[in-house]
Amino acid sequence: MSQFKSEQEAAESGVYIRKIQSFVKREGRLTGGQAKAIEQYWPTMGLLHSSGKLNTEQTFARTAPLVLEIGFGMGKSLVEMAKNETDKDFIGIEVHRPGVGACLAEAAEREVTNLRIYEHDAVAVLADCIEDGSLARVQLFFPDPWHKKKHHKRRIIQPDFVQNLRTKLAVGGIFHMATDWENYAQHMLEVMSAAPGFVNLSALGDFVPRPEQRPLTKFEQRGHRLGHGVWDLMFEKVN
Repeated sequence: MSQFKSEQEAAESGVYIRKIQSFVKREGRLTGGQAKAIEQYWPTMGLLHSSGKLNTEQTFARTAPLVLEIGFGMGKSLVEMAKNETDKDFIGIEVHRPGVGACLAEAAEREVTNLRIYEHDAVAVLADCIEDGSLARVQLFFPDPWHKKKHHKRRIIQPDFVQNLRTKLAVGGIFHMATDWENYAQHMLEVMSAAPGFVNLSALGDFVPRPEQRPLTKFEQRGHRLGHGVWDLMFEKVN
């Protein structure tokens, strides 16, 4: 785009500029069980970005604190949290279709009723579907670290994203992040520490111990045995 000053100028010249995304959609191959779960449970647990603003009282047939998780992977820990915190309603967002199928299957098997799922880009869902000030907690666990320096701009934790997310959190709401990449942990800490309207819940101004509400995954357990670190950050919206 060096010959153009902006994406708009490029578009007016008939040149399409590919926008940077914070994820890469790896479609993968659905197992039979995952495909069956999507067919069977999506009608009751699936949410569509195209439906616009989400009416949570109608969706969950009650009023309860709302927790949103961005990029839930295969969904096992998200389902466990929803199962353990029945006083809250949960929304999961994932672009990886096999993960969506696995999560639906797990939720059905464990008879979880306080969970709904989007298969869409999280940035778009936040902007178009989530009401301002409606979230009690946002979770972002083990996002793609884009570990090469030239790719750091693709990391989802950036000042603009954080401020957009801030508008969706209620005052007193928590943004909980976790990563197993120390460099990304430091990046998260730097961005969040500079973000207006947030306060770090760490007594030392850096990281917090893993809270009980975040399940310890098998991947994480293996990492601990190998001496790998995991860093949790929790920031509260204060205004």
